[in-house]
Amino acid sequence: MISGSGIPAVVPAGQMAQMDQPVLGLPSGLELRPWRLSDADVLVAASQDPGVCQWNRLLVETSEDARRRIERMHERWRAELSAIWAIARPDGEAVGLIGWGDIDLRAGSAEILYWILPAARGGGVVVEATKRVSEWALHDLGLHRLRLCHSVANPASCRVADKAGYSLEGTMRSALLHADGWHDEHLHALVQGDI
Repeated sequence: MISGSGIPAVVPAGQMAQMDQPVLGLPSGLELRPWRLSDADVLVAASQDPGVCQWNRLLVETSEDARRRIERMHERWRAELSAIWAIARPDGEAVGLIGWGDIDLRAGSAEILYWILPAARGGGVVVEATKRVSEWALHDLGLHRLRLCHSVANPASCRVADKAGYSLEGTMRSALLHADGWHDEHLHALVQGDI
């Protein structure tokens, strides 16, 4: 974090909170839109999917838990802490999640997070969505540096990072605890001027 040493904030406080979370189109015809309370069952289903659970800390047991989580997503947008979208079909059905956690407007950085349900995997949707939210974060919001971190045992996320234009910067040893123990993580980054 940048101290109060006279260095201005990369993105002024309040800039994100004053804007409505946009709906972002994808080339595939899917869209990125804010999560709705009616999406609660999708979060419950995702928390039970082994592929999602293997790499994400998504613990949602009931529809009520999911609705509370969706409300927190909207609260965290207003607090300028995260920006989470549903990856959704044009008819409104959510098939995944993507967005920015650990947003630091002052330092101009954030870390991407995502998952996709089995029915939507394999078609490049996550790459499309990663590119789109990265463009939004760098150009519309004005962040400077974006991180994509994943377990070294997750080659699918490594391919997403590469195809979305993120540079591999290195390996962080024993960086994240998963259900099966501590994992080394690859650190990829995208900065202003890369796209």
